[in-house]
Amino acid sequence: MTRRPASSRSSRVVVAGAQFAVVPNDISTNLYRCVYFLRRAAEDVGAKLLVFPESITTGFNPNLPADALYELLPPTEAMLKPIQRVCRELKIHCVLPTYERGARRGIVYNSAFLIDARGRNLGAYRKTHLFPTERTANKGWTTPGNRYPVFRTEIGTVGIHVCYDGDFPEVARILAVKGARILCRPAALMRNFEIWEASNKMRAYENHVHHVAVNAIGSDAAHTTYFGHSMIVSPIAQTLALARAVDDLIYAELDPDPFHCITYGSDTPMQFDHLRDRNVKGYTKELFAPARVEVERPGPRSAPRRTRG
Repeated sequence: MTRRPASSRSSRVVVAGAQFAVVPNDISTNLYRCVYFLRRAAEDVGAKLLVFPESITTGFNPNLPADALYELLPPTEAMLKPIQRVCRELKIHCVLPTYERGARRGIVYNSAFLIDARGRNLGAYRKTHLFPTERTANKGWTTPGNRYPVFRTEIGTVGIHVCYDGDFPEVARILAVKGARILCRPAALMRNFEIWEASNKMRAYENHVHHVAVNAIGSDAAHTTYFGHSMIVSPIAQTLALARAVDDLIYAELDPDPFHCITYGSDTPMQFDHLRDRNVKGYTKELFAPARVEVERPGPRSAPRRTRG
């Protein structure tokens, strides 16, 4: 990767993530808290983008079937209106993750909307890789999306993937190939911190993108508890900001030219480009063939023998 002239300080941008414990299924209260954090992000740290965790308006597991969740949700335009108003007022962009009504009753998408600094709804990414518990086939409540939009904004091109999507390198790669340079990952991840950290850093590093990964905290309507630790990661896998396991706001100023050195604290030039250097002619249909992990299950354990003392 060739070194570019250093960009001016004025081209730098501050991005932020806000995590807070939702009131389960109380959409109006949770939107009120989103507005509060938007004001903090814009006025206290000068952020131009704020990302919230997955399904911030309700909590991840609503403990409702799809039909009941559909009825709980207001029309999308009404739900977005207070966020659009404050984004326009504060001149800040916002990734607002929320469940979204589909075309008919019982169709609910796990979506993340991007509102720009003029208060315009630029569109939504609908989660394509649903976690097993949320799939309707498993008595869950959501329907998968099938598109990978990117959004061109005044702060750069933004791509969004949601929680479990981040376990699949294909999603982030598609978004990067389509031009995303800021990748946002709203999440309600509850596996462990090491999986969270590793997947966030790899999606950033392998695609040369800044990664704003914002995780839920507190409990949802199914009493599932999340550990937070939202993070902002640089394109060379450096953690720029890290939240705690409480209500928190994190932020970082993004380097407009993060690729000139191979790692932070080094002057060794970057000589590779993970997008340019792909050997796409060597890829085959095998990469996209259906597959599953075949796990060899151990047989039943024998009962331990009792020994006489």
